[in-house]
Amino acid sequence: MTELPALDPAFVDRPTLAELAPGRVSTHAPRFLLLYGSLRERSYSRLLIEEADRLLRSFGGETRIFDPRGLPQPDDAPDDHPKVKELRDLSAWSEGHVWCSPERHGAITGIFKSQIDWLPLESGGVRPTQGRTLAVCQVNAGSQSFNAVNSLRILGRWMRMITVPNQSSVAKAYDAFDAAGRMKPSPYYDRLVDVMEELYKFTLLTRDRADYLVDRYSERKSEGRAPAGAASLAAIAQARAPDPG
Repeated sequence: MTELPALDPAFVDRPTLAELAPGRVSTHAPRFLLLYGSLRERSYSRLLIEEADRLLRSFGGETRIFDPRGLPQPDDAPDDHPKVKELRDLSAWSEGHVWCSPERHGAITGIFKSQIDWLPLESGGVRPTQGRTLAVCQVNAGSQSFNAVNSLRILGRWMRMITVPNQSSVAKAYDAFDAAGRMKPSPYYDRLVDVMEELYKFTLLTRDRADYLVDRYSERKSEGRAPAGAASLAAIAQARAPDPG
């Protein structure tokens, strides 16, 4: 390891395909939590989330939509507030998330951000959202934009989630839904189907491997913990060393 003098081989994993094989294979339906960012009576972010919910259930998933009405502002209520507890319990139950915010003043809404701010990055030594999958969406009052989905991707990274590559941004949302609140056939609807398919596939692929996928060298080193894989680089090097006898 002389070519990597700053590296401590005792804490370095050597990833292999064998290590990616899950120790168990879940048989229950994938579980998804869906969040939206507007309290309006005709909320287009909620309508888009409801379409996403229908799609995920049609694929065989189990879903929950969190209603943000009554959720207090962050730091303005104790952690045992009923709406805070509901949100955190749903996040802990989930294996994947769908987030949708309107774009307001070029950013996500405070209503949406408050929901994420109530989800702790760490609680009791457990990272509640780490390793969960995430799909991001936004609705626009005017022309198509990507400011909100870009912000949501940043939040997903900070929450240590696996954000799928595809995303949904619906322009002129007032024209995208009919009077009953159902999304009209359009390329925007087709893209939403694409995103939900991708989320579902990524969730099936990663949910039984998430602990291994997010196991980090820096955290193992600080905790003095061996790699989750079969062997560290140090152990592999020792096994390969010639017998001195």
